[in-house]
Amino acid sequence: MNTIKLSFLSIFLLTAPASKTAADFCGVKNTSFSAGEVVNMIVYYNALGTFVGAGDATFTTTLERFNGKPIYHIVGVGKTYPFFDNFFKVRDRYETYVDTSTLLPNKFIRNVDEGGHKIYNNVTFNQNVNTAVTTNGVFKISDCMQDVVSSIYYARNINFDKYKPGDKIEFDMFLDDEVHHLYLRYIGKEKIKTRYGKFRAIKIKPLLVKGTIFDGGENMNAWISDDPNHLLLRAESPITVGSIKVDMMGYQNLRYPLTSLLDFR
Repeated sequence: MNTIKLSFLSIFLLTAPASKTAADFCGVKNTSFSAGEVVNMIVYYNALGTFVGAGDATFTTTLERFNGKPIYHIVGVGKTYPFFDNFFKVRDRYETYVDTSTLLPNKFIRNVDEGGHKIYNNVTFNQNVNTAVTTNGVFKISDCMQDVVSSIYYARNINFDKYKPGDKIEFDMFLDDEVHHLYLRYIGKEKIKTRYGKFRAIKIKPLLVKGTIFDGGENMNAWISDDPNHLLLRAESPITVGSIKVDMMGYQNLRYPLTSLLDFR
C-alpha cells in the first residue's frame, strides 16, 4: 500500500524552522493531559452547502501498566449516525499505549470497518531497536516513531510559542505497515467560533498523504485551544466529495481549566 488510507478518525491528526528534523518530535514531557480525560467530537459533512451531523468520536485516556511500566492507554472510537450508515457505515476503534515518560507508543491497535472494508492491525513498537512487529510482519522504523493517535497527544505538548508563522515540525508516523514522513505547519494564533463556543486558538496545518478520502498536501486546517490543555477544537478539510468539519462538543477531566473559551455557544 503506497498511500495512507485516511479513515474516519484520521481527521483528528494533528508544528523551529523548516529545516528541523523528526527529532524535534522527541523528548517532550506531558504537561497537557492526564488520565481520566474524555473528549467528545462531532463530525459534520457538507456536500450541498450545509453542514449536517454525520457521526461522532470519543477519545478516552486511562493510566495503566504495560510490560511493567506505566502507560497512557488512549482509545479513539468513531461511528457514523444511522442515516449515514445507509451510505457509508463506519465503526472505527483505535488504541495506543503510550509511555508516560517519553510519550512514544509501545503498542497500537487499529480495528476499523468502513463501508464494509475491514482492517485489523496490531502493532508492537520496539523503539530502542527501531522495529515494529505487526499482524503482517516485522518492519524497520525510524527514531521517535508515532502512530495515528499518539501523534495527536504528542502534538498537544508542543510549545508553539517557540515558533514563527510558517514554521514546520516534522515527525514520522507508522500506519498501514509503512513509515510516513509528515509535518505540522504552525500558522499562528486567532479567535475561532465553533459549534461549542468562541475560543482563543492556535492554528496549524498538518501535512496529509493522498488517500481514498483526502487529497494530499496542506488542505486541512486545525485549531487547538490556546491554553495549557492544547485541546483540539476544530479540524476541517475538503474530501473527495464535499468537505468535513469536526468540532469538540464535550469534555471531562481536563488537566487545566479551559481558559481559552471566551463565549459558550
